[in-house]
Amino acid sequence: MRHVGQGYLPAQLYNLSSCYGNKEQLQSLTWTLNHVGIKPIADIVINHRCADVQNANGIWNSYRDDVHHYGRRIDWGDWAVCRDDWHFGGTGALKTGASYHPAPDLDHTNEELRAALKDWLQWLRHEMGFMGWRFDFVKGYAPKYVKEYIDAVSLGEALHLGEFWVDMRWFGNTLDYDQDAPRQVLCDWISASGTGAAAFDFPTKGILQEAVKYTQYDRLRDRDGRAPGLLGWWPQKACTFIDNHDTGSTQKHWPFPESHLGLGYAYILTHPGVPCIAWEHMWDTRLTFIIKHLMRLRKRQDIHAGSKLEILCADRTMYVARIDDRVVVKLGPQQNMGIMLPTSEQGWRLSLAGHDFAVWEKSATELPSGTSGDEPASGNAVSSEPNP
Repeated sequence: MRHVGQGYLPAQLYNLSSCYGNKEQLQSLTWTLNHVGIKPIADIVINHRCADVQNANGIWNSYRDDVHHYGRRIDWGDWAVCRDDWHFGGTGALKTGASYHPAPDLDHTNEELRAALKDWLQWLRHEMGFMGWRFDFVKGYAPKYVKEYIDAVSLGEALHLGEFWVDMRWFGNTLDYDQDAPRQVLCDWISASGTGAAAFDFPTKGILQEAVKYTQYDRLRDRDGRAPGLLGWWPQKACTFIDNHDTGSTQKHWPFPESHLGLGYAYILTHPGVPCIAWEHMWDTRLTFIIKHLMRLRKRQDIHAGSKLEILCADRTMYVARIDDRVVVKLGPQQNMGIMLPTSEQGWRLSLAGHDFAVWEKSATELPSGTSGDEPASGNAVSSEPNP
């Protein structure tokens, strides 16, 4: 079984030469990012590892270690593969999480294997310049091991993330309004991993895109008046996103409605949590202005993961929220905001408007050089008058 030209079926962990470049080029990139104050995060795929060699029975479960490196070797045998991963003939312990069928599942209960992985993380930190970890498929192994891997490498104020694609609650093809169960799963994982990592907020993504697709903006407030995803329960640990390489991009397993991507970013970039921007969206000419404008607004108004969120309205056709009393966002096709419309007399100015969204900020805020020229996309997106 051979690895392919991407990182989600890894084999030789220390071999960084691929169709994307080589070790030296990656080092140059990471150290440049660090120099300008950007902390690069490595995608850590350690639930599974593709073997390099077949055993006597033709099963791919033996590994080589072809690249010279310091620390423990990674030329493992079938002992490194979980024994309930029967397809790959493992002889290790039982899995501590879900199975990943395309590749051999690693036995994280094995101390030698964990020690080798921690040496590899140290190498990524000290030789390659990475400052944080994005743990792939964390449902595949116990969260206590995530804590151990984080604690093994001193990274200071680093951002660590776990990709736990939690199952949402559905009734047939209809998403349940109550998504407490999946967000509780994420909270439990964060707690069990020592609270050292945040989690990608799949519930918020799913709820927001259903609200957009079916004009059900009443989904965006739970029964306690809070945001309905992980964002509403533990915003400091909620990494909000609109799409990633699985849900959108070329795979499109669960894409956000393309017509409302701007609205999606208006939500996550004005709200608490830790927003994550899809690379392809950042450089999409239809979205670049919107995303950059919202990023500057977030920084200008000091919106952060723990900002105060007040949901003023969440009905079928309109959602209105105020954040830290410095930003107001309106989503949905309804234009009439009534008394909720921010006015200049109250100290507000319209900052940005687009398809089914508008954002205001306190006009008294001193704008940094280079941002005062941003103009809203539309000046007639909202009204205090009844709809005709």
